[in-house]
Amino acid sequence: MADADMLRRLALALPGATEGPHFDRTAFRARVIFAVLAPDGASATLKFTPEEQAFRCTIAPEAFAPTPDAWGRQGWTRATLAALAEAELASALEAAWKTAQARPARKPRKRA
Repeated sequence: MADADMLRRLALALPGATEGPHFDRTAFRARVIFAVLAPDGASATLKFTPEEQAFRCTIAPEAFAPTPDAWGRQGWTRATLAALAEAELASALEAAWKTAQARPARKPRKRA
């Protein structure tokens, strides 16, 4: 059974991954955010491709569900940590990390 400490350890083991605040949550990024830990530590939101999201939600519906908003239609997926073994969480984080690596980084906004 996975937990917040395991997620943190596995996420930070990925190349270039860093941890930082994201509103009231903790985000993990490598170029861009690939995982966000909920404040209660019981779940996380991971960035998958829509195809990866459909696959994971189909094979493990007790562990993965699209977020119920426009972000979910873009691949953001809620992971219930207690429903995942360490290997499953590591695989999911690696998939999210790869998705983040493939996405172009946002250009900084110009300030007026």
